[in-house]
Parts: sequence; structure tokens; C-alpha cells
Amino acid sequence: MRSLALLFSIALNFCAGAAQAETYPSRPITLLVPAAAGGGNDTVSRVVAEKMGKLLGQQIVIENRPGAGGSLAARQVARSEPDGYTIGIGNPAVLAIAPAMLPNVGYDPVKDFAPVGMIAASPHIILINNFIPAKTLTEFIALAKAEPGKYTFASGGAGSPAHLGPELLASIAGIKLTHVPYKGTGPAIADLLGGHVSMTYSSLPPALGLVRDGKVRPIAIASPKRSTLLPDVPTASETLPGYESTQRYGIIAPAHTPPAIVAKLNAALREALGTDDVKSRVAAEGAETTPGSPQDYAADIANEVAKWGKVIRQLGLKAE
Repeated sequence: MRSLALLFSIALNFCAGAAQAETYPSRPITLLVPAAAGGGNDTVSRVVAEKMGKLLGQQIVIENRPGAGGSLAARQVARSEPDGYTIGIGNPAVLAIAPAMLPNVGYDPVKDFAPVGMIAASPHIILINNFIPAKTLTEFIALAKAEPGKYTFASGGAGSPAHLGPELLASIAGIKLTHVPYKGTGPAIADLLGGHVSMTYSSLPPALGLVRDGKVRPIAIASPKRSTLLPDVPTASETLPGYESTQRYGIIAPAHTPPAIVAKLNAALREALGTDDVKSRVAAEGAETTPGSPQDYAADIANEVAKWGKVIRQLGLKAE
């Protein structure tokens, strides 16, 4: 009898979710972005939200919610009503790094979200200031080995990909770098330009202009293949085989969001990513669209959780 009751309850919930999806969305949707306006997360989110809103027939309102490595926005998504009207941007900082580093992050990256789909991937670029006598990653590693701890790297905050990426690189290369955290990417890059820090990681969008103007020196792209936007910049894996640090963007909804609503959001996302204007606008930001199913995104999240969790444990970076 208990099994029959459970099956009946599941059937009722499925029917209710399907009925809800038929009229969804009937009002604007809020998309929480775990970063301040102007960065890669924000730019890619706005491009996709604009197109998805037109396809769904309702506006998708962007709400920027930076702070605590993006975990403030993720926590709000996790605690929202699972009705499809509050969704969020997922990335490695939010879904893999913050939960592994912060003792009370307030959500489980696997259990508390329903993955909607991936949006795009953007490689990190490794930048050094023009005052350092190194032209390549190999030369920079040699300098750092000669003087352990002398060379610094800036990040937009502890626990960000720009923090963990260099830590992983230093571990693999056998060098010691000194971390200098800032309150955002902007101040970090400003001090790199002034020669106050040696190196930083950046997504491509804010770095392209600086590189093309010769204001900073790119020594590697932290992706498996070279960027078409900067084809002369080698990959880090050409020096350190297997090394990768890529910014991934996706959409997440609260756990228990009806599958029919998740499917509707995913269909709109994939259709948006398939349009020429979205592809070109995302490419102009140094990213590449990566459409897929909710299951594809769930697998990607699991891989990132395992990868960065291992790095954080090995380097002893978990906050107490």
C-alpha cells in the first residue's frame, strides 16, 4: 500500500508540474548573476537572457548579486520557490570552489539545484606585467623557481578561479607564488598594469583590449586549445601537459523545479545559443557557446566539483 501511495503521489506531482509548465512563464523571470555588472558573467548572461526572454514571451530580469565568491546569489537561488521564476548563473566558483572552501556556504552544489543547461565556456588567460623579464610561461616559471615567493598573483578574491588557477599552476610547476586578493577583477588588473603585482588570471573579455594595446603581456591560455581571438598565445598545457582552467557559464534553477519547466527553459536556452547573433556576441566576449541538455550540465558540474575539491584539499585551502 505504501508503494502505491508513493507512486500516486509522484504521478500527482508530475501532472501538477506539467500543467504548471503549460502556462509558464506568465510573468517576468529573475536571473541572478553572481558577479557585479560588466564582467564576463554579466555580459554573457545579458546576451542570453535577452534572446531567451523573446523566445519565452516574458522578460528575463537580470539581478547582479556579487559577494562571497558568488555564493550569495547561489544561496538565494537554492532557497527560492522552485517554480522557474528565479533562476541563476552557475560557474565553477559558485558550484565547485565556494562549496569546497567555505565551511558554511549554505547550499549543496549537486542536491540543491536543478541544472538547466550550459551556456558557454571561456578560457582564462595568464597575464604578467610588462616590467617582468619573461616572454613565455616557461621563462616565468624559471624566474619564480630562482626566487621562491617573490612573484605575486592578483585575484578578484580568495576562492575565485583567478585564485585557484594560479595555485594549481604553481603546484604542478613546482614554484611558490604569493597570492594578493582584491575585491574584484578591476582593481586586480589596475595593479597589474602599475607593476604592483606580477601576474593575474583573467577571462578573455576584459583582457583582450589590454593585450592588443600592449599594456599587459599574455604568456598562456589556460584551455586545451588556442583561442581564435589570440592565436599566437600558446596554451599552458603546451608547457604543463594536462593543465586547464576554464570559466564555464550555465543556468541553474532551485532543486525540485518541475522537469517540464526545466525542459522549457533548456529548449529556449538551446534555441538562443543556436542563433547567429548570440553566437557572434558571445564569441566577441572571448567565449564559445556550449549548448547541451540538463543532464550534460549536471555531469559537467560533477566533474568541476571533483576537480576543484581535490585541488583545494591538496593545497590545504579550505577555510576554517
